[in-house]
Amino acid sequence: MLGRGVEKAMAENPTKRNPFTFQLRGNLIAGVLALAPLAAVWLVLRVLLDALYEAGQPLAAPLAAEIGARMPRLVPILSNGAVLSAFAVFLALAVIYAVGLVTSRVAGRRLVALVERVIARIPLVETVYSAVKKLADVLQRHPGAVSRVVLIAFPHSEARAIGLLTRSFQDAKTGEALAAVLVPTAPNPTTGYLQIVPMRALTPTDLSLDQAMSMLFSGGSNAPENFTLERM
Repeated sequence: MLGRGVEKAMAENPTKRNPFTFQLRGNLIAGVLALAPLAAVWLVLRVLLDALYEAGQPLAAPLAAEIGARMPRLVPILSNGAVLSAFAVFLALAVIYAVGLVTSRVAGRRLVALVERVIARIPLVETVYSAVKKLADVLQRHPGAVSRVVLIAFPHSEARAIGLLTRSFQDAKTGEALAAVLVPTAPNPTTGYLQIVPMRALTPTDLSLDQAMSMLFSGGSNAPENFTLERM
């Protein structure tokens, strides 16, 4: 009888059954939660560095060979994989900086316009290029009188999702003001949904684009203290 009573008490309170297991599980969960932000940063940096390496590697290999031919003492260093990878990333960043420097000048803008005219003659490439370029221009442009970050009823009428107002236009039949809203997903806002809704259905916010992205990346945990779902 006593043994059955002990077994029943342990079943009702599993922490007393094996406190070491309970503590081990708690520490593991705490460790995962503590390392999760660092892991997320590392994944983003890894994707970025991989992209820069892939972009700079075609330049890095022949340039490293040319440097090695002129300065043989650097051949052992340039032959190191880590050094070559870092060199490729550096070259990619240098090219990006040079492109930004050139396009900020009048001659650079003319060169970009010339390249765009060439791209416009390639049907599929022109469609992708123009779409991405317009989206980048919209996100960089100041919203003016209309809030850029809005709330939209998505995925149902009782829920609200953060949306980016990308364009407004009129209904061809009724003349009603419509809006094209990009609804990014969380915690990966690089994907999302395009919604065409009446302008009256949107809830303007005073959130900046940086604040909206921070909320999406953090799954809402980095939200401002004061927030409302009511229309202003």
